Amino acid sequence: MRKNLVLVGGGHAHMMTLESISRFIEKGIKVTVIGPSFYHYYSGMGPGMLGGTYTPSDIRFETKKVVQKQGGVFVKDKVVRVDPDKKEVHTGTGHAFSYDVLSFNAGSYVPMHKSHKESDNIYSVKPIEKLMEAADKLKALFAEKKIIVSIVGGGPSSAEVAGNVWQLARKVNRHMPGIYIFAGVKFMARFPESVRTRVILCLRKRGIQIFETGYVKNILPDEICLESGETFSTDFIFMALGVKPSPIFEESGLPVGPDKGLLVNKYLQSVKYPEIFGGGDCIYFKDQPLDKVGVYAVRENPVLLHNLMASLEGGSLDVFDPGPEYLLIFNVGGSHGVLKKKGLVFGGRLAFMIKDHIDRKFMKKFQAFEKVL
Repeated sequence: MRKNLVLVGGGHAHMMTLESISRFIEKGIKVTVIGPSFYHYYSGMGPGMLGGTYTPSDIRFETKKVVQKQGGVFVKDKVVRVDPDKKEVHTGTGHAFSYDVLSFNAGSYVPMHKSHKESDNIYSVKPIEKLMEAADKLKALFAEKKIIVSIVGGGPSSAEVAGNVWQLARKVNRHMPGIYIFAGVKFMARFPESVRTRVILCLRKRGIQIFETGYVKNILPDEICLESGETFSTDFIFMALGVKPSPIFEESGLPVGPDKGLLVNKYLQSVKYPEIFGGGDCIYFKDQPLDKVGVYAVRENPVLLHNLMASLEGGSLDVFDPGPEYLLIFNVGGSHGVLKKKGLVFGGRLAFMIKDHIDRKFMKKFQAFEKVL
């Protein structure tokens, strides 16, 4: 009987598998990819798209085309539940798909209150598609009047969004906004002081205000209220409070880690269900908890590809090695970046140029594959 491979999500960790769908098809394996969009956007270039450095087409992969041209099946839908006993995934539209082997690259999301989701001026920094919509709205507002843009959250996403909102306003060249970051009690707290100070200096030079006087208690479309009772008027809000793995796993009764991500072993395989694999932000790597950064998803690519094929064919699995400390570069807008690699830390145009080169090279590699299909 023909075996079924189901991929949930077309993100960074599935790139090599998507590129190799024809190999599975040639072996008589049916491949179904389920994703919420025909495209996958590279999150590492998302802030640059917000700031106008990149166009949407610069930072996306055409997932549907890549799948279908190789003989796979693409389903535009959202997986909401897994039945591991029946080996079925269930989607938001009520459809069920059977699998022999299942792999998740379902990403992460920014938690938001229902009322915030319904507001037309409150945006989360994920999914990346939301940044496109936000950029269009901000350009219209910058052309019309001076506004205040608030970013709620104290991590690197806040820094990158703030810097690129400033860049976007410079491009519009009409009314420069006030830009506020509400960072809780310490901005960029988990990073070395050498990184923090460079990011803060760059943002403050542009007039961006960073508040480290307490956590946000309440958010209204036109007001930010801190736990201290202090309130700030605002016109536009970005939510950058950190990401959480997809809720699919906990709701399906699958073993999860402390962050509710799919708990996987050294083979990127569910600790309870050996036919289920995963990579990227949606997993919790049992042997060594990993930062939610794209570099690990990229490093997981060859291991996932090998292990999915091996699992379907009864072969031996490869072990995932997270590898050495990764290169970290923040795009803080205005063609400036802050780079950290081990003990080396510096900021400026060179840091951004290095990031831009790496990101464009990564995108061109997979976008080139789209063109040859």
